[in-house]
Amino acid sequence: MNLDFKSTDSLIFDMDGTLWDATDSYAAVWNATFEHFGLDKRITRDDLCPYMGMTLDRIISGLLKGQAIDTPAFIAHLHTTEQQLMPRLGGRPFPGLRQGLERLAGCYRLFMVSNCGRYGLRDFGVFTGTAHCFTATLSHGQNPVPKSDNISLIASQYSLQAPVYVGDTQSDCDQAHRAGVPFVFAAYGFGCCSDPDASFSSFHDIVEFFMSLKQQ
Repeated sequence: MNLDFKSTDSLIFDMDGTLWDATDSYAAVWNATFEHFGLDKRITRDDLCPYMGMTLDRIISGLLKGQAIDTPAFIAHLHTTEQQLMPRLGGRPFPGLRQGLERLAGCYRLFMVSNCGRYGLRDFGVFTGTAHCFTATLSHGQNPVPKSDNISLIASQYSLQAPVYVGDTQSDCDQAHRAGVPFVFAAYGFGCCSDPDASFSSFHDIVEFFMSLKQQ
């Protein structure tokens, strides 16, 4: 473990694969959007999982593989459909999520930075009852720049001295390091990672590790 974790003052979380699994619900949102545009395309969670954590334009390119589509109109309708369905469908929070976030929020400032759409982080907070745990959230849908830029923006806006980013993919790791932030790998999530600063096999283990630093 990197000894610098002892100075951690804030935790910035990815959402999908790190805090919950909403892949089945996202697949329903995508399928409803495909149907709206008359596309002969339906996907399952297995189709969507390899793209989790990517930006919408990359997911569209991967799923439709060059099929002609009005991308801005498709994304706009996808957002609308997500806004309608996700508050009801939600996702599966990883075990101990709410209690763990509430414990961490008593010792650290908590944030979320995700490549999800404009309403994704809001819907997550409402569905899981954890919105009160976070100082602020920022998504690619709200600010369409690389995740490293949004991590840096949160760190700057809130004068974070020693933030740590927690995510579940190699891309999360690369983006955190590009922002100059240590990376904690949620190995129970959707991806893999070759060079994390620390790795944990459950959300519970992440909570216990950072809570233990406050007891030293």
